[in-house]
Amino acid sequence: MDTEHSSLEAITGSLGGRLRAAREKRGIDIETCANALRLPTRVVRQLEGNEYNGIDYQVYLGGYLTKYARYLGIDEAEVKAELERIKPSQPTLVATGGISHSRYLLENYARAATYVVLTAAIVVPTIWLGVRGTLDRDVSHLAPLDATPVAQVDAPAGAGSAAAPATASVGTDGTPAVAAAAPAAAQSVATPPSPAQDQQPLMASMAPFPSLGNDAAHAAPAATDAGTGAHSLVLSLESASWVEVTTKDGARLEYGLLPAGSSKTYHSDQPLEVRIGNANGAQVTLDGQPMALDSFRRSNVAHFRIEVRDGKAAPTGA
Repeated sequence: MDTEHSSLEAITGSLGGRLRAAREKRGIDIETCANALRLPTRVVRQLEGNEYNGIDYQVYLGGYLTKYARYLGIDEAEVKAELERIKPSQPTLVATGGISHSRYLLENYARAATYVVLTAAIVVPTIWLGVRGTLDRDVSHLAPLDATPVAQVDAPAGAGSAAAPATASVGTDGTPAVAAAAPAAAQSVATPPSPAQDQQPLMASMAPFPSLGNDAAHAAPAATDAGTGAHSLVLSLESASWVEVTTKDGARLEYGLLPAGSSKTYHSDQPLEVRIGNANGAQVTLDGQPMALDSFRRSNVAHFRIEVRDGKAAPTGA
């Protein structure tokens, strides 16, 4: 009894002692409090005895004490004071080492520079090899469609045409003599190129108008007509242009690149659809009347239709 009385006196001034005193004053046993608070009896005994070991006070202890204090009518300020008292002290942070600002920047930028150098060392050679291989393989074989064909190198003459056959003659003294054909005459005979050599494959270049700068070097073609019908569309080109003229049923009266100086007339009794590249250097006449291309031109390409209504032809937008 003496031991229990002395321990009771030791905790009387604490929060646990006040909780126990308030419970006993109300005449409530520990089991009844535990059932009302929905806490284990062991936890209630620990709260009254200030024995917080085994309770995770960082999470649950504050809630247990606050709930028990409200149940017994004790001021919650005492609970907050108790929690502040038993709150563990935070350890002081101590710097164990230091690094200068310049070294910090050097290490970070050096890491980034390493990544950039490695990426460049891998990507740049790969792109260079790919581009160089493509150019070496393809660019040397490109030629514009309107370029002058490359002259074929004649094959060496065959054995049968290397020299003319010898002819026999009789001299004035009756001695037979052999006269050989002149070497120059034999060499002047050239072997005609074979069809395989004459037909060189050509690949179109990406330039839309490869011969615009050489218009003066080519003679202007003669005026030509295409199609049949009562209505006429005359196209005159001051410079090379790509032209497409299509009838309503899909037949093409023109489809291709026309050189500078071309003049063509297209006859038709049905609607036509016309596309003219490099339209700045083109002049169009419809049934003898000049036709302006400004309203049909987009990015130097004219696109319009010729509609036939009541026997009259008129241009409309495509």
